[in-house]
Amino acid sequence: MSEKEQSSGQKAAGPVPGKLKKTIVMVGMMGAGKTAVGRALAARLDVPFLDSDHEIEAAANMTIPEIFARDGEPFFRQKERQVIARLLEEERGVLSTGGGAFLAEENRNVITAKGVSIWLQADLEVLWNRVRHRDTRPLLRTADPRATLSGLYRDRVPLYAKADLTVVSDGQAAIETMVDRVLEALQARPDVLEWT
Repeated sequence: MSEKEQSSGQKAAGPVPGKLKKTIVMVGMMGAGKTAVGRALAARLDVPFLDSDHEIEAAANMTIPEIFARDGEPFFRQKERQVIARLLEEERGVLSTGGGAFLAEENRNVITAKGVSIWLQADLEVLWNRVRHRDTRPLLRTADPRATLSGLYRDRVPLYAKADLTVVSDGQAAIETMVDRVLEALQARPDVLEWT
């Protein structure tokens, strides 16, 4: 679909997404666009948008950095597993997860069983440009956040590669273009999304 078609509201020829059969779970590094793309995708499909980090914060009545500082990362990861399992069980929609969520085998297994994982694959430069001016990432509160991000990236990419589908987030595409890319990838999964 061209940018002109998008902005004028015309629909492209081809399949149109219909009923959502399984939750779409956005996975990837911090800064990959999971929340922004997930929210826009949910709006396009007219389904609920769910955010595991937001649910954890609401349940704890604390921010994620506060949870990390008070209770540590292992406690946070335990709560994250519980919230992801609950959200996948309770409601069908688009679920954005924290950057570390897909690293846990238990999370990968429940996501595969109850939904479909989509890795928003962004390179290190794109991620660094998106997160370097924010102080909301507890894992980057180090003496050298760029090196920390690089290490996380190196360690996590092989696990993100286990996602059901991969969509490239190049840092240039508009959010609606990213939604188009996700929907295009989902055409290979009729068990997730009905097409009309």
